Amino acid sequence: MNQRFLLFFLLILICGCRQKDAVRVIKMGHGLGTSHPVHEAMVFLAERVEKKSAGQMQVKIYPNQQLGTERELMELLQIGSLGMTKVSIAVMESFAPKLEMLSLPYLFRDDEHRHNILFGEIGKRLLLEGEDYWLRGLTFYDAGNRSFYTKNGPVESPDNLRGKKIRVMESNLASSMVKNFGGSPTPVSYGELYTALQQGVVDGAENNPPSLFTSRHYEVCKYYSINEHVATPDIVLVSTKIWNRLSPEEQNWLQEAAEESAVYQRKIWAEATSHALKEMEKSGVTITYPDQEPFRSAVEPIYHSLENFQPQLFDLIQEIRNHP
Repeated sequence: MNQRFLLFFLLILICGCRQKDAVRVIKMGHGLGTSHPVHEAMVFLAERVEKKSAGQMQVKIYPNQQLGTERELMELLQIGSLGMTKVSIAVMESFAPKLEMLSLPYLFRDDEHRHNILFGEIGKRLLLEGEDYWLRGLTFYDAGNRSFYTKNGPVESPDNLRGKKIRVMESNLASSMVKNFGGSPTPVSYGELYTALQQGVVDGAENNPPSLFTSRHYEVCKYYSINEHVATPDIVLVSTKIWNRLSPEEQNWLQEAAEESAVYQRKIWAEATSHALKEMEKSGVTITYPDQEPFRSAVEPIYHSLENFQPQLFDLIQEIRNHP
């Protein structure tokens, strides 16, 4: 056999083997710390992907805003420079307006009602609302109930928020909600919030117990008023530009791993919530449970002023609320 031909044949064989054995790596960025239960769920997702694919596919996670803020990460997904992220639904409003519905204050009756919506037929439809914006939802993560934490006294009623600067996410709905409570909504990046609280740029913020604990914001804000005004979920996103490059088998691995991680995340979220409240109380945080009715009444006008309000979807959610 001609030596040149033999060399050519070996090169083809080697290149073919490399292509066949190549590992598909998907980068996933997010803004939370590594001790947060949502990060733990993403690690679980990555482990499940690797196991399902027998090592042919990997998800590499970049926490702590290493790759940017939530909005910046979504923009990277849109151009295909990043494969996956986890963001709050509130940040998705300007990318997929119909998802704004899930950020309505006091939308859900309780945790069971929320889970029935997010992981039922309604949730499956809503996950795909961002596809026109190159953002495909794989699953929802539980983000619990958000409540107010402040530096100078508890929030026992909306009156206690008057004149106070409250950090909100970059969300029109979140801003409207705080305004209706009488506060002054102030968007601040999550990564900059600790310093903003320390320096008095804002007087308080609102979030769920695990996030308040893992961010260590409770070191500055010694009052946590659990009024549970909203239960905005998180969403795990994949860039459609990346998704469309995957084979059907790879898509299946990723989708199954995401759904399995959501089940795991709900379990550890409940544990993290209980742990966070106990530890913060030990650290001197005053935890109160104000009457929710004045807060509910204060945000009633929002339901009639939303630009993207969807009466049919809202009625369907409420029907499931009233008849679980």
